[in-house]
Amino acid sequence: MHTPNPNRYDSPAFYRRCGRSGVRLPLISLGLWHNFGAVDSYENARAIARRAFDLGITCFDLANNYGPPDGSAEETLGKILRDDLGQWRDELIITTKAGYYMWPGPYGEWGSRKYLLSSLDQSLKRMGLPYVDIFYSHRPDPDTPLEETMGALDSAVRSGKALYAGLSNYPPAETARAAKILRDLGTPCLIHQPRYSMLDRWVEPQLLATLEAEGIGATVFSPLAKGLLTDRYFKGIPSDSRIAKDQRFLRPEHVTDEVIAKTKKLNDLAHSRGQTLAQMALAWVLRHKVVTSALIGASKVQQVDDCVGAVKNLNFSAEELALIETILAK
Repeated sequence: MHTPNPNRYDSPAFYRRCGRSGVRLPLISLGLWHNFGAVDSYENARAIARRAFDLGITCFDLANNYGPPDGSAEETLGKILRDDLGQWRDELIITTKAGYYMWPGPYGEWGSRKYLLSSLDQSLKRMGLPYVDIFYSHRPDPDTPLEETMGALDSAVRSGKALYAGLSNYPPAETARAAKILRDLGTPCLIHQPRYSMLDRWVEPQLLATLEAEGIGATVFSPLAKGLLTDRYFKGIPSDSRIAKDQRFLRPEHVTDEVIAKTKKLNDLAHSRGQTLAQMALAWVLRHKVVTSALIGASKVQQVDDCVGAVKNLNFSAEELALIETILAK
């Protein structure tokens, strides 16, 4: 059983209020999308999770299909809770999602009530938990009425199997509609989880403005653009990198000369700020107050330390922001 760092909550500024709710999330959250599957080292995953908690990271983010294989990241977290962190469950925000393919047949993906609530039951069983803190609709379903999908989230909360409802990957107009439906049902939308980084800015400005108007927080995923906003690829593709091991989401053709030229210039700016490129990239997304938390992945314990170090300097001068815009525009 792990004994957590007694000083893990010594920095109150590390936590930011989520929208207009009473919930505060850490500025950096740990995502279990990669490196927590059954194909990965359990001891490494365990060490990453323990270090994250020791640094004050209280939010562990999952989805039903995280692995590989699908579902195994939830099983890994369940084992970590049993081995190390379960005694501190009330200090954790554990999330999961449903929306992508999980099992064959007409009820194994998308946004029907049947799929969402069945998936939540399966997720709870894999993690060995009676409830999750946040249950997300992982993506909008073009063929299911939004009222049905939001009604399923409302039912999950009313049943006690989730404490809060969230959305992920919803565009602005559907986000506003979903928020109204949930509000009318009496289960306000707590949070939205969109993809956002210096290299992927689709949330600007409309979605961020929608979230602010609705009082919904955001936890952004891929703030490091799947590792491109680090110095990992400056000298080619390392043998232990995500591209070398798993090309489902990041492939060699994504590491273009144009991208590397931009990220090297951004790296120079980061160093002038006393940061690594990863730290500056995290600080950049967190400059928006509607962004409650930046969701990181990690393959090594040291990467967690590096990312948490971003919060030491979250301020940008007007000149720095202008230079970033100039670099990104080239």
